[in-house]
Amino acid sequence: MESNIPPIWNSSDSAAAAPTRGSALRLARHSATFLGVSVVSGALLAGVALPAVGAFGLTAKSTAEGFDDIPDDFKTPPLTQATQIFDAKGGLIAKVYERDRTVLTADQMSPLMRQAQVDIEDARFYEHGAVDLKGVLRAASKNAESGTASQGASTLTQQYVKNVNVEKAGDDQAAVHEAQRKTLGRKIQELKVAIKLEEELTKEQILTNYLNITYYGNGAYGVEAASQRYFSKSNKDLTVAEAATLAGLVQNPSQYDPKLHPQAAQHRRDVVLDKMVENGHITADQAKEAKAAPLGLRFQEPQNGCITASAGMGFFCDYVRHVVKQDPVFGKSAADRKKFWDQGGLNIYTTLDPDKQTAAQSAVSDNVRVTDPVSAAATMVEPGSGKILAMAQTRPYGLRTDKNQTVVNLNVDAAMGGGNGFQPGSTFKPVVVAAAMEAGLSPTQEYSSPNKLEYPTMKTCEGTWKNQARPKAVVPNESANEKGPYQLKQAMALSVNTYFVQMEQEIGLCSVKQMANKLGITTRASGKPLEEVPAMALGVEEMSPLTMANVYATFAAQGTHCAPVAINKITTVDGKDVPTPAGHCEKVFSERTADVLNTVLNGVTENNGTGAALSLEGNRQIAGKTGTSDQKKAAWFNGYTPQLATAVWLGGPNGGVEMRNITINGKHRTEVFGADGPGPIWRDAMNQALRGAPKESLKLADIPDPAPRTEPDPTGSSASAPATTPPGKQH
Repeated sequence: MESNIPPIWNSSDSAAAAPTRGSALRLARHSATFLGVSVVSGALLAGVALPAVGAFGLTAKSTAEGFDDIPDDFKTPPLTQATQIFDAKGGLIAKVYERDRTVLTADQMSPLMRQAQVDIEDARFYEHGAVDLKGVLRAASKNAESGTASQGASTLTQQYVKNVNVEKAGDDQAAVHEAQRKTLGRKIQELKVAIKLEEELTKEQILTNYLNITYYGNGAYGVEAASQRYFSKSNKDLTVAEAATLAGLVQNPSQYDPKLHPQAAQHRRDVVLDKMVENGHITADQAKEAKAAPLGLRFQEPQNGCITASAGMGFFCDYVRHVVKQDPVFGKSAADRKKFWDQGGLNIYTTLDPDKQTAAQSAVSDNVRVTDPVSAAATMVEPGSGKILAMAQTRPYGLRTDKNQTVVNLNVDAAMGGGNGFQPGSTFKPVVVAAAMEAGLSPTQEYSSPNKLEYPTMKTCEGTWKNQARPKAVVPNESANEKGPYQLKQAMALSVNTYFVQMEQEIGLCSVKQMANKLGITTRASGKPLEEVPAMALGVEEMSPLTMANVYATFAAQGTHCAPVAINKITTVDGKDVPTPAGHCEKVFSERTADVLNTVLNGVTENNGTGAALSLEGNRQIAGKTGTSDQKKAAWFNGYTPQLATAVWLGGPNGGVEMRNITINGKHRTEVFGADGPGPIWRDAMNQALRGAPKESLKLADIPDPAPRTEPDPTGSSASAPATTPPGKQH
């Protein structure tokens, strides 16, 4: 770190220069400053506590007590390091850190770097203890001659202790200030620890710790991060000139910044090279050659955080951060989990499939422009495991609102970095069917399904819901000629609203809510509780794409619901495993129910269903459901094959854009439905994601089609009633 230590404690460049004779007056004046320090240092070295030090905020008693033991933090400091987040194939998604640092062992460090740092900071490091009394006297003499107090006398061990105190303070500015207070009392405390460290650690251990903790400027902590920052190479590969450049930065990283002040940096480098020659670590010829070389910077700008992720992975990266900060496996309290994340030094291996991520991101970006008034989001989940395989959205991850960037993850709930969600519309109807099948209803269940229906009285978990509005609340079907009776297959294919409200009435709202809970819908996306109201069947309670993708993954997995999983494995940088959230899968409905759902949702994508235009390449068997909210403010298509479930949402990022007479991707739309808005995005994403994957068949139930019904013709003959969606009608 950039030194804020008083001049008498700054690192010393002079290794063994002989004292120079100056005027007695000046020598006395500048030696006086050092006298107290020397006396205290000598006393501490002798193990004697001085009564006088109480005047400096440290009593004799407190100096003696605790002297036998020092915190382990000083022996093995808990250094904050960079955490790396990887996709499922080992590709780096992003590097995140509070401080960019990679901790090295001694044998991983360049011997040149170790020698250069000692030569310029504390050339007698291997000869003296924690306090270099010879250096104190030499510095006093130098300062007396120069008439200033610029010459330092602190040892490398003392500097290390100070750096540990600053590191422990973290982002607490008051604690940082306290760690850097320029008082003799603090110096005595640091000396006490330094003396004990010299007893318990070898010089090589102290030097290794020092090189890992020290700040080298431009956000680089420790020699490895510094080597990567300035020269784009590992520390062990540094040349003599490069090692000298880095070693020279420690005294003042800002003043000697080779990027901003190359001449000052080069001069400082040459001073280090001279010290290395003086101490016999390189030859004069090596120094001459190194001095003739340019600085040779290959500077890498700091790359920190999810904002650096490519291929739209920034939102998933941010989701992983929320998982770590919220799951109790990473700490009992929020503060513990934050500390765990901030400490870093982790390799997080996630479930994100880079190929499927590319498929999802390409699909949303190719169909909706960043500048469009609406956005699109898509989440892919693996059935039977809950693994999140892709998470994409149109608006890029970032803080530049003028470039339509956002840090709101439209795929997830508010608690995980998302917004308040969007009404899923008719994509919620299969949840009602699952509850009905589990309640024992027949897959050929028929209801009158009138064109309009007053919401009927329904049982809830706590009592009864009654339609007390005046006039009474009414649910209509999409088209004027859409009226029953209908059976389940046809009602799902045509997305008949009144049919599902009647089904909901028969089984009760409580059954629907309980099934939603089993499928992972425990609250709305905002975190507010689900409301037991009849319009629940029509998808009026806001959900996130991740939630809906996981629901449909449960359908694809024959009723096995798995909690969403984002992390496969975590290790520390030294290879130790870190506990991760345990995956949880549970059978939530029967095979019979699963087969019925597969069948009726497959019907949506075939023949005259609302999603009939969304077939995949190679006639791959699919199942899914369209959904459009009131006023066309959200449109969905959620669907699956046995090996992949995907939910796609389209709408205004803040939920307020009515998708009528709107231009999306350069094309004017009179109005947007689930089939022609998010549907093509789903199709494009699934085609690319499944290309080359084996075809798998859905397990279907044998549900007979209803017999054609006839109605009297006004002319006296009989005619078949319409059983399919009129041309142009969609949901």
